[in-house]
Amino acid sequence: MKRTMMIAAILALAAATPAAAQGQNTATADFVGLDGKPAGRATLTEGKAGVLIEMEVSGLPTNRWVAFHIHENSNCDHAHGFESAGGHFNPTKADHGFLAANGPHAGDMPNQHVDQDGKLHAQVFNGMVSLNGKNGIRGRTLMIHAESDDYRSQPVGGAGKRLACAVIQ
Repeated sequence: MKRTMMIAAILALAAATPAAAQGQNTATADFVGLDGKPAGRATLTEGKAGVLIEMEVSGLPTNRWVAFHIHENSNCDHAHGFESAGGHFNPTKADHGFLAANGPHAGDMPNQHVDQDGKLHAQVFNGMVSLNGKNGIRGRTLMIHAESDDYRSQPVGGAGKRLACAVIQ
């Protein structure tokens, strides 16, 4: 009986322990808007087959689909429209877009919908990246654009202006 209670207590403790303490590899990324003010946060959790990105971002254009990508650099300089983030993260030099004949690349992710209050709530899984090591994205940036991605135009799918940026810590 005591052994059963002890096992139950251990299982309950494991379920209540944060993912990072259970050996999962995690990261965070704090979004800033074009005005340089905080705009939201993403939590990234690495699994065996990729990275889950959970995010909430505000201050975006309302009721629209927007492009969401991983960019190659580790800088979100809002004063210059986040150009410091560089291009899309593309370690294999594949074409941009899920619908491109030679795509997609590791920085491609599906469009996200912004609600009537200018908030984006999303869970996105990217099976082409890890947090560290080969195809690692820690130290790179997450980017939200003003337009939706057409999933085939080169090099960025017509995603438009960069609106919010976050360095993956």
